Amino acid sequence: MKKLKLTTKTLIALVSGIIFGLLLSLVDSTFIKQTLLIDGILKLMGTGFLNAIKLLIGPLVFVSIVYATSSLKEIQKIGRIGLKTFCFYIGTTGLAITLALIMANIINPGKGVDISLLTQATTGATVTTNSVNIIDTLLSIIPTNIFVAFSEGNVLGIIFFAILLGISMTLVGEKAQPLVNLFEIGNEVLLKVVSVVMKFAPFGIFALLASNFATFGYTALVPLAKYVIGTIFTLGLHLLLIYMSMLIFIGKLNPMIFLKKFMPIFSVCFSTASSSASLPVSLKTSEEQFGVDPSVCSFTLPLGSTINMDGTAIMQGFAVVFIAQMYGISLGMNDYIMVIITAVLASVGTASVPGVGAVMLTMVLASVNLPLDAVALIIGVDHIIDMCRTPVNVAGDHICTLIVAKTENALDKTIYNNVENLTDQAA
Repeated sequence: MKKLKLTTKTLIALVSGIIFGLLLSLVDSTFIKQTLLIDGILKLMGTGFLNAIKLLIGPLVFVSIVYATSSLKEIQKIGRIGLKTFCFYIGTTGLAITLALIMANIINPGKGVDISLLTQATTGATVTTNSVNIIDTLLSIIPTNIFVAFSEGNVLGIIFFAILLGISMTLVGEKAQPLVNLFEIGNEVLLKVVSVVMKFAPFGIFALLASNFATFGYTALVPLAKYVIGTIFTLGLHLLLIYMSMLIFIGKLNPMIFLKKFMPIFSVCFSTASSSASLPVSLKTSEEQFGVDPSVCSFTLPLGSTINMDGTAIMQGFAVVFIAQMYGISLGMNDYIMVIITAVLASVGTASVPGVGAVMLTMVLASVNLPLDAVALIIGVDHIIDMCRTPVNVAGDHICTLIVAKTENALDKTIYNNVENLTDQAA
């Protein structure tokens, strides 16, 4: 096992965790299943790994952005990168939900579904219908207390303060060079900490997946099989068709290399169902494996974890058609346009945490007057879909980063194309 690369280890952990979890869901003993394993050994391994990853998010984002912006010679470059990034994220989110609406109308996941049986299968499911205020989200970008921003995981607030500090260091000039050097060293140290934490990734990923699948099992999938399979298929289609096409035709990069180097990030995304939790690994991989300059990836990836939710948009589009068909409600072109607009706007104003798709879905349903209670019918399988849509969200962050980096001459193609120099060789 010591000779295996981290990519191989995480793939083994991913598959074995799912299998072990499904087998564990069949165990009748409450002590063995729940007390000893799910709430005991698996929780210690999985939550411990997840906490270690979350611990690094704030410090790594802050230090890397300060160092990147303080090293820029042109202040205008930040605005240029920001505009390209924002346009990419909004554009691909619109494409994602449009694709979902098209595929859902082809697959017709809600036709023939017995609502009474579905309601019985999801008895006890609840849904929170919190709204998202875009103005409050924009105001949260400017934190009143940077320490509160760190403690609450306000990534946009951390980015704002880091950029402000980095630009100020650039404007000070030579006198600030010792501080720039300090942040450079800090960035290298934190990336090394990520490497140490990732040594334990296979164990954490195994535990998280085993716990998830042992809890939900596969029985919840039966009444909603068409919806779940259709959504996952559309997620894969968006990843392989739209993202990989952009990588080939716009980025002029080999997609197979991308997929291979993305696997450790995929495993973290899939097991944690959180874009933010993958940030430390994403930043390290983007710089060391994809060859992206820190001045680009330190900005695009944290921003993407907050506003780029293509996978979530696909889930919403598919769910809207599913619910409408299930209740026998016809949606017109105006309704579909409203769904697209609402989903794109909601993606900007929603945090990147597990289960956020259900909250966003209530907004989308309300925009076309569909019953909000219907969310409770699919919330039982939302976590399984969440685990699949999060890697798509993060893959979009990296595709954007690579394309923006290439347009800014901030991409080292030698590093990107070097499949022998993987970080996980040391694992």
